[in-house]
Amino acid sequence: MAILVVCRGCRARFKVSDQFAGRTGPCPKCKTPIRIPEKTEEVKIHEPDAAGPGAAARAAIKPIAFEETKWNPVAAAGIVAAAVLALLVTWLGGRAELFEKNILLRGLGLLIISPPLVVAGYTFLRSSEDLAPYRGRRLYVRAAICALVYIALWWVFGLLAERVLTGELWMWACLATPFFLVGGLAAMVSLDLDFGNGVFHYCFYVLVTILLRQVGGMGWVWELGGPTAGLG
Repeated sequence: MAILVVCRGCRARFKVSDQFAGRTGPCPKCKTPIRIPEKTEEVKIHEPDAAGPGAAARAAIKPIAFEETKWNPVAAAGIVAAAVLALLVTWLGGRAELFEKNILLRGLGLLIISPPLVVAGYTFLRSSEDLAPYRGRRLYVRAAICALVYIALWWVFGLLAERVLTGELWMWACLATPFFLVGGLAAMVSLDLDFGNGVFHYCFYVLVTILLRQVGGMGWVWELGGPTAGLG
């Protein structure tokens, strides 16, 4: 049986007969002395030990099953229907001037619509390589926490807008930037999104709620805090 030998000088590989095992001789190429290993020094690969007694024993460690998340047309149709319903209810409430006169109804409406918006944004922005995306109760709890942070940001923004904002764009940029940073961090921490997707998630929420504000008869958000001529 041949023994594989590697020269330490020129790194040449060749096979020698096992009758030379344990001997030393020069390399055929560079003449560096080479010691032929004994047969007992050969590396042997052993079979893995059985997981337990009996032929029916199973391995103690099982592979993690990856369940691919597939597009669900029924769920998509439900999201679209809910969005249309929310727009219709908001529009009817705006026609009746319910939201403009009652701050409690505004807060209640935001409390109702925010968690579904967070879930919808997570569904589209989560990484496709995530082997264990949040689902069910875990997702709803995290979405509720994220939604509360988003609502609190709107509340703080409303307080500051009446005191700080003017019609100049640079004032809006200075005030809005910290809110988008905090919103992105909230999505990153609560939903395990990366920071970039977290910011996009908060942008999605802000854009939808701004649209709902206009549909509800409360005007555009940039009409807060003073003259808006500079905004066109």
